[in-house]
Amino acid sequence: MYDEEDYLQLSGIQHYAFCRRQWALAYIELQWNENVRTAEGRLLHEKAHDVTIAEKRGDLIISRAMPIYSRTMGISGECDIVEFHRTEKGIQLSGRDGQYYVVPIEYKRGSPKKTDVDILQLTAQALCLEEMLCCDIIYGYLFYGEIRRREKIVFDDRIRNRVKDMFREMHQYYDRRYTPRVKRSKSCNACSLKDICLPALGVNKSAVSYIKKALSEDK
Repeated sequence: MYDEEDYLQLSGIQHYAFCRRQWALAYIELQWNENVRTAEGRLLHEKAHDVTIAEKRGDLIISRAMPIYSRTMGISGECDIVEFHRTEKGIQLSGRDGQYYVVPIEYKRGSPKKTDVDILQLTAQALCLEEMLCCDIIYGYLFYGEIRRREKIVFDDRIRNRVKDMFREMHQYYDRRYTPRVKRSKSCNACSLKDICLPALGVNKSAVSYIKKALSEDK
């Protein structure tokens, strides 16, 4: 169990899965730059997090910007949207009749990714909700702004365990205030922190190559 003052931001798992150095720069060193992608994503989330929009559609209750946390993983954050579907077997909600099944929904600006970074974030939200509400959540949805539809995500044991393992690693880095070295890739070009990270400076250069280059310049 973690104390509240030691909680990490849940949203950081997406950055950590994408690049450990990016996560450390943003969440340990508190450095951030915004680009077109991050700006579009921020605007999409602001719409989803508009708590002035409350919805109830028959047996469906929609909660926006719901604060969540997990003492076991030591994280806190917000769900873009949590849907409560009335069912015969589920949890009880204060001030509401009946029982409900819980479905978290995360909004993303682009289209479905080849990696599982978005799935990890959504799974972390589900784990928090399960701990807070004492329930089981089998699936959730990722809504992508570019394709304008939901992708159903099933929370299996593999992805659940990966989320827990990653947050343990993140706590270790954070406790040490350690920023990992970068592994340069094509993804660096799209990163909003590339000018802060300077990925080219993190590439190991061989001594032999350096000497050959220096000798050729002297000729």
